Amino acid sequence: MPGVLCGVDIGGTKCSIALIDEDGKVLDKIYTCAHVSESEEGMVSMVAGHVKEILQRNQMRQSDLPAIGVGCAGHIRHNDGVIITTSNLEGFNNYPLRDALQSHFEVPVILDNDANAQAYGEYKFGAGQGYNDMIFVTISTGIGAGIVINGKLYRGMTGTAGEFGHTIVEPDSELVCSCGNRGCLMACACGMALPYLFEKKLKEGKKTKLKMPSNFNISKINGQTLKKGLDMDDPLSKEVISDSAYYVGIGLYNLFQTLNPPLIVLGGGLTNWGEFYLERIKETFYDLARDMLFDPIEITLSDIVGDAGVIGAAALTLE
Repeated sequence: MPGVLCGVDIGGTKCSIALIDEDGKVLDKIYTCAHVSESEEGMVSMVAGHVKEILQRNQMRQSDLPAIGVGCAGHIRHNDGVIITTSNLEGFNNYPLRDALQSHFEVPVILDNDANAQAYGEYKFGAGQGYNDMIFVTISTGIGAGIVINGKLYRGMTGTAGEFGHTIVEPDSELVCSCGNRGCLMACACGMALPYLFEKKLKEGKKTKLKMPSNFNISKINGQTLKKGLDMDDPLSKEVISDSAYYVGIGLYNLFQTLNPPLIVLGGGLTNWGEFYLERIKETFYDLARDMLFDPIEITLSDIVGDAGVIGAAALTLE
């Protein structure tokens, strides 16, 4: 099948292997959660086996592919194909994932951070089409970004450019990020922060329409919980979402001042909060940017949903 690409998306809870057509549409996919319990070598063998399986059932050979793209959460030394650190999988620190996978294939394997992969997928197949420069921001359990400049991913000297979640937006915050710093955007605005923000407002006496039995575990509060609250016009849920949007808006303003992009695309699970969330992000951004916006900038939601990770991984083979 001419023009077919192969992508592998390795996350903390799921792993997807897919074939993608030249328009970015998924032709076939294998989905598994079994990789979580595997060792480094076991996961590599499992992923390689699934890639070969999906090729075989689509009557394809490895030589039909330009390469195999792999996106993985964590700090990636792109030039060396090494995972420096990842908090999503046990082990895998300073692990040469690209070369380990490469030993199973005759075509090149390309490894990058999952946010970079999604950014390039958005650039090739989504909201970034028609732009030379753009930034993609993923907002989910954590927060990350991918930066496209002149049609190429900007990775920095190590390969870790775009760690947007570790920019500091509230230095005096009580919230300590996984990196150890206080007030990182990731600590204040992503899925990890939601239980704290929700509980804090309850302790302040704020009321919620959500059912909260006496034995309810606040740590279970997540984006889906707050989406239910948003849909029922729950004031507490809306306040938490607005607070998250406020900090994201500050972060986007900092990106704008640093890189002056024409487009910022937002993706990830928390963008399921929809227009309410997006409008509050924009409100904060424009309040800060004011008359420093000399040209229009578009802030929009991702066009690629559901399979963004694996489509992005496949898109890496086109860079």
